[in-house]
Amino acid sequence: MPTQKAVVLEKKLGSFQVKDVARPSKPAKDEILVKVDAVGLNPVDWKVRKFGIYIDNYPVVLGTDIAGEVVELGENVTKFAKGDKVFFQGRLTDDNELSGFQQFAKADALTTAKIPPNLTSAQAASIPVAFTAAYVGLYAASPNGAGFEPPTTSSSKGKYTGTPIVILGGSSSVGQYVIQLAHLSGFSPIIATSSLKHGQFLKSLGATDILDRSITPAEIQAAVEQRVGDSSVKLVYDAISLADTQHLGLQLLAPGGQLAIVLLPAVEPKDDKAIIGVVVLKTLPYYVRLLRDLYANSLTGWLEDGSIKPNRVETLPNGLDGIMEGLKRLEEDKVSGAKLVALPQETA
Repeated sequence: MPTQKAVVLEKKLGSFQVKDVARPSKPAKDEILVKVDAVGLNPVDWKVRKFGIYIDNYPVVLGTDIAGEVVELGENVTKFAKGDKVFFQGRLTDDNELSGFQQFAKADALTTAKIPPNLTSAQAASIPVAFTAAYVGLYAASPNGAGFEPPTTSSSKGKYTGTPIVILGGSSSVGQYVIQLAHLSGFSPIIATSSLKHGQFLKSLGATDILDRSITPAEIQAAVEQRVGDSSVKLVYDAISLADTQHLGLQLLAPGGQLAIVLLPAVEPKDDKAIIGVVVLKTLPYYVRLLRDLYANSLTGWLEDGSIKPNRVETLPNGLDGIMEGLKRLEEDKVSGAKLVALPQETA
């Protein structure tokens, strides 16, 4: 049986190790086998190891932001050919065949998109998880999303002109995509909190106002109220989702508003305000229909024409061996405004 290199977490609360494992099996119907050229790192990856959360079965291979080259097609796959460059969101399964901290992975062809020629594989690997979180939080039906119409048609683009949105954590991977999707949907104003050093970049993505994340919650609330005037804030997207930011998000909302989050709820809503859009590792199957339409019809085009720009990326050295140091930097909060990406084929 052919083997490959992979980063393996052997047991709960254990340590990551690069080791030889079996390559994924032959792709099944509607699947493809991909040589993983690039894989993005996410904060949840170090949290799984440190806190023993989300995963029940070990050993496990993590990594869910994947880009690479199609090397084999399963039955019924017609939209891809061998050699195509693609990207997709991995999924954590008991057999580890759909995850990305390894040199080969299988993918659901129906939720896979081609990489346009203006993007590298490393840039494409910054997209799937964070973009899914942004897209689902804005456009999935309640209680998993805010239920707005996605900007996938000429009539829905710009539909929400005059509807304010506040994004907490605008420079985060998720926050950057929320800003861009909100811009496509016409939300205005688009108010984001961030370190001010990222302000001009976030405005280039579509944000209209940048608030210094270091000012007090009361100062942020006053600034938002001054900016929106007589309009009411019905949607806050909290791309950080710690207890403090969730509390702030609820304070910013008008009664009847919705707070979209990317972690589990840490506060109790009140005044008819709703907490929606919980996007964690195991929620992808609930959104398959929404994402299949997105990947099939819109996402590659948006990337090619610049409507959606990938995160800025930092490529880690030493292939899969670089992942452990990258995850340590994420845990220590030493990454700002960029996505860490490893290149599995460069593993020694």
